[in-house]
Amino acid sequence: MKRGLLESAQALLDDLLALARTRLELFGTELEAALARLVLALLGAIAVLLLIALAAGFFGAALLIALPAEERLTAAATIGAGFFALAVATGWTLHRRAVRAPHPFDASLGELDRDRHLLKP
Repeated sequence: MKRGLLESAQALLDDLLALARTRLELFGTELEAALARLVLALLGAIAVLLLIALAAGFFGAALLIALPAEERLTAAATIGAGFFALAVATGWTLHRRAVRAPHPFDASLGELDRDRHLLKP
C-alpha cells in the first residue's frame, strides 16, 4: 500500500514538473515576442525622431533662403513637408501596432488560470 502511494506521489510530481516546464516554455516564447515588439517600437521611434529633425532642418533652410529665390524656398519647403509626412505616417503606424498588440504574457496567464481551476477540489 505504501508503495502505491509513493508511486502516485512521484507520478504527480512528474506531472507537475512537466506542466511547469510547458508553462516556462510558453513564457519564454511570449518574452521573445515582447522583446521583438519593443525593439521594433524603439527603432520606429528613432526613425520618427530622425525624420522630424530632417523636416525641421529643411523648414529652417527654407526660411533662411526665403528672400533670395522663390524657387528654392518652394523646393526646401516641399522636401521638409515630405519628411514631416513620413514622420507622421511612421508614428501613426507604430501607434496602431502598439494598440493592437496583445498584452504580454496573456497566454501564460490564461494557462495558469486554467491550471488553477483544474486543480481546485
